[in-house]
Amino acid sequence: MTDGVVLAPGILGALGDQARARAPAHRYALITDDAVGARYAERAVASFGGTRVDVFSVPPGEATKTRETWAALTDRLLAAGHGRDSVVIALGGGMITDLAGFVAATFMRGIPVIHVPTTLLAMIDAALGGKTGVDTVAGKNLVGAFHDPAVVVIDPLVLATLPARDLRAGLAEALKHGVIADARYFELVVAALPTLLAPGGAATPVMTEVIAGSIAIKTDVVRRDAREGGVRRILNFGHTVGHAAESLSGYALLHGEAVAIGMAVESRVAERTGIATAGTAARVAQALVQAGLPTTVPATIDTDALLALTHGDKKRRAGRVEYALPMAIGAMAPGDGHWGVAVDDTDVRAALIGD
Repeated sequence: MTDGVVLAPGILGALGDQARARAPAHRYALITDDAVGARYAERAVASFGGTRVDVFSVPPGEATKTRETWAALTDRLLAAGHGRDSVVIALGGGMITDLAGFVAATFMRGIPVIHVPTTLLAMIDAALGGKTGVDTVAGKNLVGAFHDPAVVVIDPLVLATLPARDLRAGLAEALKHGVIADARYFELVVAALPTLLAPGGAATPVMTEVIAGSIAIKTDVVRRDAREGGVRRILNFGHTVGHAAESLSGYALLHGEAVAIGMAVESRVAERTGIATAGTAARVAQALVQAGLPTTVPATIDTDALLALTHGDKKRRAGRVEYALPMAIGAMAPGDGHWGVAVDDTDVRAALIGD
């Protein structure tokens, strides 16, 4: 498997062995949410045998990923006596890997973290690449740090209990990886959708193949540009509009659902501005619909508010918003070598309303 990632059915039962091999510590601090913890924390802790593992649980949901929760968790770690000889284990979805990763990045000026993602989206996106952070009222992930995990331990069998809506949300990121880097992988994911979305499909070998394909794409991009100074920006496809829609929905939209909307809108922007070949946007939208994902911004979200929020995004440069835009399935616009294309709000507005 890709260096730094262990992908194997049933590996959750051997988490302790992986942790001791990749990040030996005097004590471990397992950070999870109440829903995931109730299902998997006991099994994870049992795998450590006699090694001490303290469990710290927070409420589930993106609304928990705040500076206040980060501060509370660091205080709880200190109160429990954790120090530089501890390692954080993030057990959960993308919210937990972002939050616990940020705790690890800042606690005692940085201690190791092990990611154990339990959602498809976290397995193929959030747990990879070293990005950590929390949300603010101004937008998602605007306070954070790069902090690479010691290892990412992925057990695809845990997806058997993942709600169908969350599974579809994760597939948005898999489709995104195909659009940005590999047309053949994109078609593989599309062809696999009936199997993946069928009862029991999440725990099939096909799912493991999809996970492995996405991991290979994302880790290759990150290897080429660890700090997002260039080509790593292609991973932001769908996220500029998506993050704004997600925030304005009050996080009623799942992250993957918001990214799906962003991919559809930003593909239309790419065609409208002459960057993408004709039919690219339609192909992206068709695949998203097949995955049961939304492709338009909810009517309850004001277009002006959404456009304004994109200007608060990390991708704004010199007053214009830069978008990661596809030229075709499997190929992104280089944007004069910095992999971002400055787009006028008028073009984004037209794509949002379908003009």
